[in-house]
Amino acid sequence: MSVLVSYVFSVSGLTITLIIAAAAIWLRLAPGPIRRLLVALAALYALATIYVVPYGAGRVLTLGYHPFELTDIPPGTSAIVLLGGGDTLIKGWSDEITITTPVEAARVLEARRVFRLMPTSWIISSGGPPNAPDRSAPSGDVMRAELIRLGVPAEKILLESTSRNTYDEAMMIAPMLETLGVQHIVLVTSDVHMRRSLLAFRAVGWNAVPAIAPDSRRAIHVVDWLLPTARGLDLSSDIAHELFGIPYYWMRSWWRS
Repeated sequence: MSVLVSYVFSVSGLTITLIIAAAAIWLRLAPGPIRRLLVALAALYALATIYVVPYGAGRVLTLGYHPFELTDIPPGTSAIVLLGGGDTLIKGWSDEITITTPVEAARVLEARRVFRLMPTSWIISSGGPPNAPDRSAPSGDVMRAELIRLGVPAEKILLESTSRNTYDEAMMIAPMLETLGVQHIVLVTSDVHMRRSLLAFRAVGWNAVPAIAPDSRRAIHVVDWLLPTARGLDLSSDIAHELFGIPYYWMRSWWRS
């Protein structure tokens, strides 16, 4: 019974309810634009929750990328730039703590992997505070703490914790790189976020080497690829963010191809 209740009140349950409602509307509502709109919205939402759909769409954004290898970067002084991916504020009765989201945690793990390959490099942990009234700690601070917990020496981590978006991060990190005398950078972020991030860093004069973090929500079982799930909806949200974000950056002249 508990499994059934959990399913009914999950994204999967909601999506199936919408599909049933759409079928009822189609059968009972008179033909016309309202009926077509309601059915289309229900169908669109249902597709957005099925992981294989946004995953397939996201392959357009990730085309040409592969897991970072040491041979990807030329010889010279290098830095690893880790971009924040959002955090979660957990509140107790009297205390609160900020933790990484699964997406951001995957980026931290990738930065740690790259650092193992390039142990003399600096790591710049980047990400500013959330929008008010959220009191979460800046992503840069949270990720720095996680990197230290994973064994990265604290003295090798630099912090950028005031940026508000990816372009801000590029603008604020560029002078830090010049101060360090860095020749090359390895950019660590999620696979679907990488293309916009590279474009933003090129706009400030840096051709970064991509180090994509895998999707931490990736479906494991076949059924998770084909049924409505929260992970599918989350990935759809990320894909939509990028599909709107790239042309927005182009309109603002925030990227260079």
